[in-house]
Amino acid sequence: MTAILDISITRKTELRQALLTLDQVGLGMLVLVDEHGLFERTVTDGDLRRLILAGAVLGDTVENLPKIQSQTIGMTATRRDALDLMNKHAINHLPVIDAAGKVLEILDRKVIDEQILLSTPHMGSAEREYVEEAFRTNWIAPLGPNVDGFEREIAELVGVKHAAALSSGTAALHLGLILLNVTRGDKVFCSTLTFSASANPIVYQGAEPVFIDSDEQSWNMSPQALEKAFLAAQKEGWMPKAVIIVNLYGQSADMDVLLALCDKYGVPVLEDAAESLGASYKGKASGTFGKLGVYSFNGNKIITTSGGGMLVSDDQDLIQKARFLATQARDPAPHYEHSQIGYNYRMSNILAGVGRGQLKVLKERVESRRAVFESYRSAFSDMPQITWMPEPDWSYSTHWLTACTISPALGVNSAELIRRLATELIEARPLWKPMHMQPVFRTARSFNHGDESVSQSLFENGICLPSGSNMSAGQQDRIINTMKKVLRTL
Repeated sequence: MTAILDISITRKTELRQALLTLDQVGLGMLVLVDEHGLFERTVTDGDLRRLILAGAVLGDTVENLPKIQSQTIGMTATRRDALDLMNKHAINHLPVIDAAGKVLEILDRKVIDEQILLSTPHMGSAEREYVEEAFRTNWIAPLGPNVDGFEREIAELVGVKHAAALSSGTAALHLGLILLNVTRGDKVFCSTLTFSASANPIVYQGAEPVFIDSDEQSWNMSPQALEKAFLAAQKEGWMPKAVIIVNLYGQSADMDVLLALCDKYGVPVLEDAAESLGASYKGKASGTFGKLGVYSFNGNKIITTSGGGMLVSDDQDLIQKARFLATQARDPAPHYEHSQIGYNYRMSNILAGVGRGQLKVLKERVESRRAVFESYRSAFSDMPQITWMPEPDWSYSTHWLTACTISPALGVNSAELIRRLATELIEARPLWKPMHMQPVFRTARSFNHGDESVSQSLFENGICLPSGSNMSAGQQDRIINTMKKVLRTL
């Protein structure tokens, strides 16, 4: 940052010196201050040229610079305020003035225009090699060697026998429900604290979602709430066709307890690990506990194929059926023969190449996300009003997104903090709004962990902070400092 003293001149400064200073600092502007160091106006090269055209020589002072009202901004202004003012007046630099009238700093559009997003793709170099190989060999069609390779490498990585590469995590969930024979009129238990893609495929099948609350230990499906739901179903004479257990923000649910309940009632599990590739539960990979598991490679996930998903299972017949259904259910015939409805759900060979390259750096991406989480937690360790997403002893979380809750005792709610961060061009988001609170599922049944809904409380007080593995240390410092500034001014 350019020191203010280095770009300050007074009316007694010679024109020659002003031009030299302007040339040396390369900022395109100087600040004119009075004998007390208080701001008068900004000075550009155009202002100095106009003095020369009016007859001034290099040895003259800049005394004759006219008095004008330059655009400035106060100390409490946000980046958004500054950019709006710059845009309005078509300027690229803006002095920040304190209450006394002194210049504190010069805001540079190129510096303050940077937006920090929640979770951006982090590309490496290996992806290009696989994609270029696909181009060289003309494997541009939907299937090809990268698809086969990606399926094999994912299966080996997480320790399952079979995998099917698909167009999205949602497609994988949909096929998973089909393979578990979920049909019209059935009921499916589903975690309520999740993205709508976990629940929407239930409705695709004409089935009815029943939402299960979170626990406070992991923020994932509550065993107590699940047991309540099973007991109610048993009393009423029905059973769900499947249970979708979601692993939230890179962390597994307490699978042993949940699976024991599902086994007790003879109901299969579809494990939604869309957010938790790279995480583990008691040393076993997240996504490998259910009859079927699902991963997502959307652009914001810990690794990405731009868009894509994977369905995994130890059951070879299920995965073979998934591949069949995902390629329009085309029967083995010399012509196009279809005996059942299929879907266009297969991943392309190009995107699978991206995934193979991304898979090589999954361990590093996990380490980076965990380091981001630890930096936040360390920075706010003196603020017990901020509660970080817990990581139980049995969990190894990727912390795909750093999530926390803000106590009302802090004097600000999560919504206000998100709004204030946005004014500084920092993207943060609430935790997922529970499915049982969504208008589209307003008639759906739900079961709470206790007397009150844990997931609803998490949503009302929770926030996800920028967590990208490609964030610089400077960017994270900016987020932390901005948060501290916001919290100090409350």
